[in-house]
Amino acid sequence: MQLKIALLAGDGIGPEVIEQAVKVSNAVAKKYSHNIEWIPALTGASAINAVGHPYPKETHEICLKSDAVLFGAIGDPKFDNDPLAKIRPEQGLLEMRKKLGLFANVRPTFTFPSLLDKSPLKKERIEGTDLIFLRELTGGIYFGDRGRKDNGNTAYDTCTYTRDEIKRLAIMGFELAMKRSKKLCCVDKANVLESSRLWRETVQGIEKNYPEVDVSYEFVDAVAMRLVQWPNSYDVLITENLFGDILTDEASVISGSMGLMPSASVGSKNALYEPIHGSFPEAAGLGIANPLATILSAAMMFEMSFNMRKEGKEIRNAVNYSLREGKVTQDLIEKGNKSLSTSEVGDFLVELIK
Repeated sequence: MQLKIALLAGDGIGPEVIEQAVKVSNAVAKKYSHNIEWIPALTGASAINAVGHPYPKETHEICLKSDAVLFGAIGDPKFDNDPLAKIRPEQGLLEMRKKLGLFANVRPTFTFPSLLDKSPLKKERIEGTDLIFLRELTGGIYFGDRGRKDNGNTAYDTCTYTRDEIKRLAIMGFELAMKRSKKLCCVDKANVLESSRLWRETVQGIEKNYPEVDVSYEFVDAVAMRLVQWPNSYDVLITENLFGDILTDEASVISGSMGLMPSASVGSKNALYEPIHGSFPEAAGLGIANPLATILSAAMMFEMSFNMRKEGKEIRNAVNYSLREGKVTQDLIEKGNKSLSTSEVGDFLVELIK
């Protein structure tokens, strides 16, 4: 099969981890008689530096014409440390999500048996954790009206949602729950926020269409506590943009490293796959970045965009083996043991797959 994939390496460690995902993907594709055409494109700070915009028109056209998008990371301290900067790398990510219609962020959190002791939480609390957040991506406070008034001394950000925006994400959540354990949690703040009351009302209206799904409604602060106490009590969780941004980062450390969790951002036509970590500019060029989250994001791409479950499983099995054998970067290595560089981890996985 011929696959056409847009390749957005981005900033910081993005190019290094993307390179390993490409190597592993090519190895799997060759093994299963597929051919991948990779089409590189600029985004983030690298795009600002090159053409003055974090998500150039040319990049958007490449993404639209591709079967899927594999993305590295966005961010640069040059912009983080300048509160007056009018153009920021992160604006490119928000624009990309909006223009490509990527309304749902699929964020799994699961544990690796060989890494249970590396989690900041007790082993008995996290064992068996396998949950998925569906975070709404193109609405809410990140896209609402914002500004300053009173000579710049008052700032405001507005959270706005429509029923249709909530409905399409909720239906995706119910459908996913039906394929898993038939449990769904709607996360909101309906005791305070009008937008959350619309979320709850809309989900309750859809609930009757899925009588087999056990639905719970929980406030975001309660979920934040339970994710630390008993994360394995959750299965599928749906929530709005800001809450999902915070909760998924909290959930990501359960596995023991942010360098391990993949994600997907999907819409009705397009899909983008990326690691959940940031650009980690301090590590750029040092060969210490953990590529496994990006490689597992490629596995999600094979499974979700191309329905290639054998290929995705092949990658995940190789990653699990590398973790068991300690063939990992320094963030996962036991003190005194030898770690592999970013590219050496990629090479090890390629040889396993071959």
